[in-house]
Amino acid sequence: MAKKAQDGDGTRTAMALYRTYRPKTFAEVRGQEDVVSVLEAAVKQGKISHAYLFAGSRGTGKTSMARILARALGTHDEDVYEMDAASNRGIEEIRELRDGVSTLPFSSEYKLYIIDEAHALTKDAWGAFLKTLEEPPAHAIFVLCTTELERVPETIQSRCQVFRFKKPSHDTLKKLALDVAKKEGATLVPAAAELIALMGDGAFRDTLGILQKVLTVSTDKQLTEAEVAKVVGAPQGSVVNEFLRALAAKDIGAALSTFHKALAAGADPRVFVLLCVAKVRGVLLLRFAPTLEESLSEQFSPDDLALLKELAGKEGAHINAALLAELITALIETPRAPLPQLPLELALYRVLAI
Repeated sequence: MAKKAQDGDGTRTAMALYRTYRPKTFAEVRGQEDVVSVLEAAVKQGKISHAYLFAGSRGTGKTSMARILARALGTHDEDVYEMDAASNRGIEEIRELRDGVSTLPFSSEYKLYIIDEAHALTKDAWGAFLKTLEEPPAHAIFVLCTTELERVPETIQSRCQVFRFKKPSHDTLKKLALDVAKKEGATLVPAAAELIALMGDGAFRDTLGILQKVLTVSTDKQLTEAEVAKVVGAPQGSVVNEFLRALAAKDIGAALSTFHKALAAGADPRVFVLLCVAKVRGVLLLRFAPTLEESLSEQFSPDDLALLKELAGKEGAHINAALLAELITALIETPRAPLPQLPLELALYRVLAI
């Protein structure tokens, strides 16, 4: 059932950071410049569509953009309705929504409906909703949000303006973490911000969720890489570097020993592989594009960068594209492996045991 939207404003200490720092205007949106430019122009020119479809992976700002659009159109909260299709996916809920659409707005020019997780609607519900999209009242605007565009029927897509939300870049997430930490009165060291951005996995919400956990456990708001690593299950940087040296020496025994030492200390296998991928990529970039050293210096600590530069030379000849490809495969396979350590072990057997 559709319900009036709640903007989430309230006491900051009682709210998740992603709600506290959710963008409220087009100018505050990060990483979706293409979407913002089109919607902003449409509002200014009064060329508003009756239906929008926002598609993109989780945590990329689809629902926030829908609320910003409502605000930009001057739609009051009482005329903005949100419906979670994952919980309200049947034909009865859509019929109720359709009946409500026919009534005029309370105090705004438009009634704006935000349907989150739209792909979850049933076939019958889509059929009932299609009739509303074909002949909508002049005052009705629909914003459908989905993480699975392929599950939205073509008949629905063809009646919407479709916007694809891209994952924010690593730099965008890093800057977000640094900015929010500062606003929260904390100091976040660059290496810690790098790790948070890396673990945010292309999602604003996940990035701020990690930052919030670190803020919770910190006693002095001086947020270090070690504190972030503890929260996300990352191994110490020195352990990953030890692993890289074993790879460079083509010492499979040392590599396996280092990996299992990290697991015994509480490291998450997937996080371990992810950090290895990042550093092996850094080695190859320094080897083939040394002009990128300055940008990489913002991503890695001085000690890490020195090691990567060393391995970019003859010392790291065995660190190559084939190794990186195997590590990426291990990263993808780890979450679904019967034993999470198996994919990296197999990768090591393939590239080092020859």
